[in-house]
Amino acid sequence: MNPEIRSKYQAVIGLEVHAQMLTKTKAYSNDVNEFGATPNSNVSAITLGHPGTLPRMNKQTIQYAIRLGLACESTIAPEQHFARKNYFYPDLPKGYQITQDTTPICTEGRVIVKDENGEEKRIGITRIHMEEDAGKSMHDVDLYDTLVDLNRAGVPLLEIVSEPDLRSSQEAYNYVSEVRKLVRYLDICDGNMEEGSLRCDANISVMLKDAKEFGTKVEVKNMNSIRNVQKAIEFEIERQIEAVEAGEHIAQETRSFDALKGITISMRSKEAANDYRYFPEPDLLPITVSQEQIEAVRGNMPPLPRELFLKYTNEFGLSEYDALNLTDNKDIALFYEDIIEHTKNYKGAANWVMGDIKSFLNNRGLEISEFPIPAKNIAALIQIIDDSKISSTVASQKVFPAMLETPEKDPLKIAEELNVLQDSNEDAILTFIDDVIKQHPDEAARYKGGEKQLVGFFMGQLMRASKGQADPKVANGLMRKRLEEQ
Repeated sequence: MNPEIRSKYQAVIGLEVHAQMLTKTKAYSNDVNEFGATPNSNVSAITLGHPGTLPRMNKQTIQYAIRLGLACESTIAPEQHFARKNYFYPDLPKGYQITQDTTPICTEGRVIVKDENGEEKRIGITRIHMEEDAGKSMHDVDLYDTLVDLNRAGVPLLEIVSEPDLRSSQEAYNYVSEVRKLVRYLDICDGNMEEGSLRCDANISVMLKDAKEFGTKVEVKNMNSIRNVQKAIEFEIERQIEAVEAGEHIAQETRSFDALKGITISMRSKEAANDYRYFPEPDLLPITVSQEQIEAVRGNMPPLPRELFLKYTNEFGLSEYDALNLTDNKDIALFYEDIIEHTKNYKGAANWVMGDIKSFLNNRGLEISEFPIPAKNIAALIQIIDDSKISSTVASQKVFPAMLETPEKDPLKIAEELNVLQDSNEDAILTFIDDVIKQHPDEAARYKGGEKQLVGFFMGQLMRASKGQADPKVANGLMRKRLEEQ
């Protein structure tokens, strides 16, 4: 698209994120909540909506909703009612969905993201409410028929509805990434979009930058990755701008995203408001949430990614890059937290986690929970490097691999057994230096003649001759001094 035309318009984006909760059972029945089971095996008379069956509230869903509300600084409603949202579709066996209409459990709140310029931006949260999922219709298994799997029907959901505060596809990408990270830290959703446990619908409109009113909103569904959310929004922004420029009417409609073609396709018109005929759910009593209950949840909250990011950058002096890498995964962040319980070398600890440790995990397809070396022993390894007892190179190439074989063993003891402890004795180091200079007279003369970069060559020869045991900090100064004396 012509950048000049694009620059005339402002996108307005609001997102609805649906997060499946990590409960053992479904929202209103004892049916197992499990992804990947044989189709239609995790169902019962309640899930199937048989006459005479009654729902029963899963209390864990309330705890999870409060946890997310606190993380977003939302207001928790003291009393809530459930409603029936009526619509008819093959994968909705009851013919309605139990949800929260007029009394969502969480209102207002915010998620902090980075805008396109890397600056922090507050994205408002309109509401977070509890509801149940529908089943899944599959159109690509049979050539002639649509198949229905009701395992997902009744799975508890949290719907997170943002204010229309997002202004670009990149901001939307950052927002969904932050929400996914948040629910994973809170242990309320695994965030696996490819499995459908985190899903996103986008409401998109465009308007001239000096306009006072938003344009006509279009909803886009069926985006199974955060990257596809970004691609769908970007396509839709340009499609709407081109339509407005051509004098066309933007229809209020629901569109689907075709990931293979990178385009959105019209699904159904929404010119008339949906009539879901909401009415109070007669089979579920209202629920109350006391302040004591809220405080109990608050007291068991895990550290949140933004809190850790600010801690690492402001208190520890780490770069934003390091802090983002460490906080991207909750388990990695917690392992780093364990290490710094035993060392104040925050940068050194970060380097080990993001370097050798992540490399080991990635090469073997392991999670940090499967990493064999205790955090305190990584801290002990950092300490003997800081004490100049071994070099970083020796630590990485010799001591760390040995620690993987005997994880509980003290790294200093391992270094002693490997005979790799550095020698800081100047007389011993000078003996090696004199031998190296004697063996390379031409290079020594060139150094004396002004090729000072040759000190690196001599240091390499020295470390080889000393089998890596000469303290580099001490040796470097002695080497330069000796070469100048030649």
